Amino acid sequence: MNNKKPAFSGKSINAFFIRMMFRLYPPYLGSGLRVVRIGDNFDFIDVKLVLRFWNRNYVGTQFGGSLYSMCDPFMMYILIKKLGWDYIVWDKGAEIKFIKPGKGDVFAHFSLDDEAIEAIKAQAEVSEKVEPVYTIEVKDKNGNLIALVNKKLYIKKKNPKASQ
Repeated sequence: MNNKKPAFSGKSINAFFIRMMFRLYPPYLGSGLRVVRIGDNFDFIDVKLVLRFWNRNYVGTQFGGSLYSMCDPFMMYILIKKLGWDYIVWDKGAEIKFIKPGKGDVFAHFSLDDEAIEAIKAQAEVSEKVEPVYTIEVKDKNGNLIALVNKKLYIKKKNPKASQ
């Protein structure tokens, strides 16, 4: 029997500590990515990508890889926190569409309300897997759309026998 739970559970660590952990995570620290806010019950995360000389592309705007990276783990993280450890949650795919150049700092907001979480749980009860697609808008400080990122996730309810 393996009853080990991951070191970070939503009940044991507050949003402030998680935000600090994301800020100190080396790939984000070096890229200029900052987690600005996390909801107390993990229902939203706001991130900012600061334009620095080391994350600019050849023409001086936000590097496309950095724009994608700022959207990579956050929907998955919210779902893990909201669904709990009885569910498997993975990023399955992503697609980015560049709308206009990011000439300065850019921002993204990730959120899921309780209604969306309950709908996923209900679907996971009757389906082998759930694969929602979420569209994330990356915007500049004036609210101009810079990029759209479609994140496809994979969600499955764990087998009760397997989790014991």
